[in-house]
Amino acid sequence: MLKVERLSARYGRVIALHSISFEVNEHEIVAIVGPNGAGKSTTLAAITGIVAPSGGSISYEGESLIGLAPERIVRRGIALVPEGRQIFASLSVAENLQLGSTSVEDRSDARDDLERTLERFPILRTYYRSSAAKLSGGEQQQLAIARALLSRPRLLLLDEPSLGLAPIMIDTVFETFSELRDTGVTVLLVEQNATRAVALADRTYVLRTGRVALEGTRDELRRTADFATEYLGSTSAIPSTERPGS
Repeated sequence: MLKVERLSARYGRVIALHSISFEVNEHEIVAIVGPNGAGKSTTLAAITGIVAPSGGSISYEGESLIGLAPERIVRRGIALVPEGRQIFASLSVAENLQLGSTSVEDRSDARDDLERTLERFPILRTYYRSSAAKLSGGEQQQLAIARALLSRPRLLLLDEPSLGLAPIMIDTVFETFSELRDTGVTVLLVEQNATRAVALADRTYVLRTGRVALEGTRDELRRTADFATEYLGSTSAIPSTERPGS
């Protein structure tokens, strides 16, 4: 579905990405993990047209995304849940959700989508008419994900969705990702919580200083001492059982 080849990006003289390559197949959850400054968020920004690559290619369903405006990329079926959620705190929960469905032309379909979304995230129904500013951090993350889903994406990009959340809310958010895979949504997850990301994902790419340092399935990375030692502390930190939600 998504193929990135030899992608490079820079901010002025600073090189953020050094010719990285990876792919995401339909119905997969693929994770990108790594420390701060590794280039994870820059990768998503390049895919969504926020940052112009300095080299390489990005293709989605066989067509190039290079040079397309972000709104055109959204219309292609790609949605981004940005780091920090970026919900509109001055608007109600309902108004935030309405913004997500603006690209759906059939309003009847949009209403059906909204009802399904409120069933998936019942807390948003509870606070539907309330200010989004009243939601907790975890509830705002659910709102950000719900808003993205209302644009009917085939590929959902998530940038640090567990950042700042309580452990119980992290569990809820990651369970949601498993459910999304079961409904046919493909997910590209950027996440600092490598333990959870690797356990959830079908495949994981490890970025280090703008380069792909390691890649593989959960079991493959579990057998890689470098990954376990540097990112998780020990090989036992990666679950060897079925992924959550399976």
